[in-house]
Amino acid sequence: ELTTVRVQDPRVQNEGSWNSYVDYKIFLHTNSKAFTAKTSCVRRRYREFVWLRRQLQKNAGLVPVPELPGKSTFFMGSMDEFIEKRRQGLQQFLEKVVQNVVLLSDSRLHLFLQSQLSVPEIEACVQGQGSQTVTEAILHYAMSNCGWVQEEESRP
Repeated sequence: ELTTVRVQDPRVQNEGSWNSYVDYKIFLHTNSKAFTAKTSCVRRRYREFVWLRRQLQKNAGLVPVPELPGKSTFFMGSMDEFIEKRRQGLQQFLEKVVQNVVLLSDSRLHLFLQSQLSVPEIEACVQGQGSQTVTEAILHYAMSNCGWVQEEESRP
C-alpha cells in the first residue's frame, strides 16, 4: 500500500488585512484500503492542523503524535522563507501521521484530508450530528470534484 501526501501551494488569504492567514493545498493519492477516496485535494490553514494534532493526541492513547512546526511569530528572515519552512514541517507531520496505523483509524483525519468541512462540521460529523456520515461526506466531496474545480477556477 502506498500513500502520498503533499502540502503545497501556500496562499496568503485576506492579504494586507489584520485577519490574513496562509492556507495550503493538501494533495493525497493512495491505494490504501484505509481511505475512502483514492485521490483528494483540499486547502487547510495552520490552526486546522493544530486542531487535528490535538484531536489525534486525545484519541491515540499512548501512541506519540508527530510534532507540528512552531507557531513562531518572531522569525528571522523573509515571510516567504517562514511560509516555506512551515509548509515543509506540515508535510512531514502529515507524512508521519498517514504512516501510523493507530492515527490512520481516526475519522477526523480522513475528513481533514478528504473533505472541505470546517473544524466544527468535522466534529459534528464524527459525533453523528451532521447530515452525512464520515464516508458520505468524503464521497460527496470526491464526487463533486470540488478540489479540482476549485483549483481550475482560481487560476488566472
